[in-house]
Amino acid sequence: MALETLFLPDLLWEPVISNALREDFGTGGDVTTQALMQGQPTLRASFVARQDGRLAGLPGARLAFTLLDGRTRFTPFRQEGDRITRGDVLAEVEGPASAVLGGERVALNLLSHLSGIATTTGQIVNAVEGTGVSICCTRKTLPGLRALQKYAVRAGGGSNHRHRLDDAIMLKDNHLALFGSNIPAALAAARQRAGHLMKIELEVDSLAQLAEALDCPDGPDAYLLDNMTPAMLREAVNMIEGRAIAEASGGITPDTARSIAESGVDILSLGWLTHSVKALDIGLDIRTA
Repeated sequence: MALETLFLPDLLWEPVISNALREDFGTGGDVTTQALMQGQPTLRASFVARQDGRLAGLPGARLAFTLLDGRTRFTPFRQEGDRITRGDVLAEVEGPASAVLGGERVALNLLSHLSGIATTTGQIVNAVEGTGVSICCTRKTLPGLRALQKYAVRAGGGSNHRHRLDDAIMLKDNHLALFGSNIPAALAAARQRAGHLMKIELEVDSLAQLAEALDCPDGPDAYLLDNMTPAMLREAVNMIEGRAIAEASGGITPDTARSIAESGVDILSLGWLTHSVKALDIGLDIRTA
């Protein structure tokens, strides 16, 4: 994974990390460290992988310490998107004990969560290798974490769907209801509003809906083929004939991803990559400097 693909400026990390630190410190700060700390001790700690996986989130982990004390040094030993093995030392932090102990939980929570997303994304990407299909996340992200979670998907070898509501026009069932489920009328209204750079995607859950949309002069740029079987997806791809992007979504699991990808669709989108993925086990081993 090229580093430039994974770049996310500190401007986008900082609000998340700052809010997390404020939430953790409350109004009294780290009273445990305050009670036990004598003088100004320095601590050194290593982030160590407890599981195999993919790495994402080191820039956020760094800020969890440096925002507390600018004297803290954070040294990464691995790069974002790297495959990591249990026992690998990922990074080292050294600085005042108040910063190292105060930022520990925020750093680990974020690093473990984002690495879990990258790891699971990588597993799905591996499952569909050779099919030419892209693995995408959706807008089903945790509030306030979207930019970071979508970054983690890219770290795992996946790609991103819309980031926001204003990125593209996406007509789903609830939107079509505004037009009495009249697909041609809804597409015409969408096309009239869309600028020359804005794409339109239409969700369909039956081949009949797809056929109706394909007959429209204002057809979409992409079809979201929702909860279709592999056989239905193959038929849908044949009907679309390359005139638009074919995206499969709904109920895709690691066990079914390969058969769905082999139907000929262009994209598999999975909401659970961001909203319910399991964190990767990463620890912080602390010692006195």
